[in-house]
Amino acid sequence: MARILITEFMDTPAVAQLQRTHDVHYAPRLVDQPDALLREAAVAEVLIVRNRTQVRGELLDALECCSLVGRLGVGLDNIDVAGCEARGMQVVPATGANALSVAEYVIGTAMLLLRGAYQSNETMLRGLWPRNVLSQGREIHGKTLGLIGFGSIGQSTARLAQGVGMRVQAHDPLMGEGHPAFLATGVMCVELDELLASSDVISLHVPLLQSTRHLMNAVRLAQLKRGAILINSARGGVIDEPALVAALQSGLLAGAALDVFEDEPLQAVNPFVGCPNVVLTPHIAGVSIESNQRVSEMIVHKVLEALA
Repeated sequence: MARILITEFMDTPAVAQLQRTHDVHYAPRLVDQPDALLREAAVAEVLIVRNRTQVRGELLDALECCSLVGRLGVGLDNIDVAGCEARGMQVVPATGANALSVAEYVIGTAMLLLRGAYQSNETMLRGLWPRNVLSQGREIHGKTLGLIGFGSIGQSTARLAQGVGMRVQAHDPLMGEGHPAFLATGVMCVELDELLASSDVISLHVPLLQSTRHLMNAVRLAQLKRGAILINSARGGVIDEPALVAALQSGLLAGAALDVFEDEPLQAVNPFVGCPNVVLTPHIAGVSIESNQRVSEMIVHKVLEALA
């Protein structure tokens, strides 16, 4: 029987499944209690986290008994993977389990921003009738979606986009145009400069690495097709936030949807206060009732398999 520590929220039936055969300490608020977290980590043989628990530094040093870290999600920038592996710890993400949830977020926010007709409640409730202004929205059908990063989430997004009549192109430095993913989806493989200049909607699906930090900076934002929309459900540091705000304020960009930020949680004083045509959400693009079930079930399966 292994001691399993879960520091953030997890689907209840999945927790119960682990509890049937192992000693499980489920404490979804433990991530905000650093001293208690370190004490519990010292006796944990398996650690399960989401994106807020930083498995590095002091916490990593405390994991003296741990052999496996399960990530309830895909991104690993909150985990020192090399440090874990050097200590003999296996790191297992829930690859692909939340792809559909993120894809729906991308297409849904693209529709909202292109149409521009769904944020008029306050005006309507004041007795105004902004019909002329709100009749200038655009349809998503026939528009070009540019995906930067074409892993499982990018591919799921491409399929949904094609279903509503979008033309889809993608750039991924790790995948050439002969890659099976392009052939299977019918998505065009293009260079980054071409994608930026010709896409009506750009969606980011890359990890946060040194090579992708501020990938969307002032220079690249200036390359975008005028009136384009930018969606980031990947990692906050991929966008230079002040440069993005400047592009929105100047009208270069027609809108942006951001689910992730350089500093999370987003504070009351931030670059987006008063910024036009922006949708802000609290890192939930990949979190839905259904995806939480899939992610949790996948990690339970991987943990039980490793402990067998």
